[in-house]
Amino acid sequence: MKSIGETISSLRKKKGMTQNELAEKMNVTDKAVSKWERDLSCPDINTISKLADILDVSVEELLKAKKKDNSNTKFKDLLNLIFRAVALAMGIAVVVLNILNQIDVKSSIIMLGIGIVSIAIYLLDNKENIN
Repeated sequence: MKSIGETISSLRKKKGMTQNELAEKMNVTDKAVSKWERDLSCPDINTISKLADILDVSVEELLKAKKKDNSNTKFKDLLNLIFRAVALAMGIAVVVLNILNQIDVKSSIIMLGIGIVSIAIYLLDNKENIN
């Protein structure tokens, strides 16, 4: 099921309209239409029927779209931050403890290994975003 923004975007493109053309017909800015299509905001409740008319669909078809769920994205961003922080912390700890002669070689290798694994997990998780 598409999000509201994806629905608006696909219907607009199906009609051969640009964001600017839709914005003019709706008496809003093209930036507003762009925000709708990126699910950053939604059309005002008072304009839904006008939008449906312009896009030649029913109000129900526009409203049956699912709301985009950003909670998974926020959780993923938090995990990525934690993995990067662990890697950085392990590297700094090894350097500082080594300077202070408070760490042995085995512990250094273990801590650096934890840091490398954290970076590897972060990079593997973000591999799909890079491509």
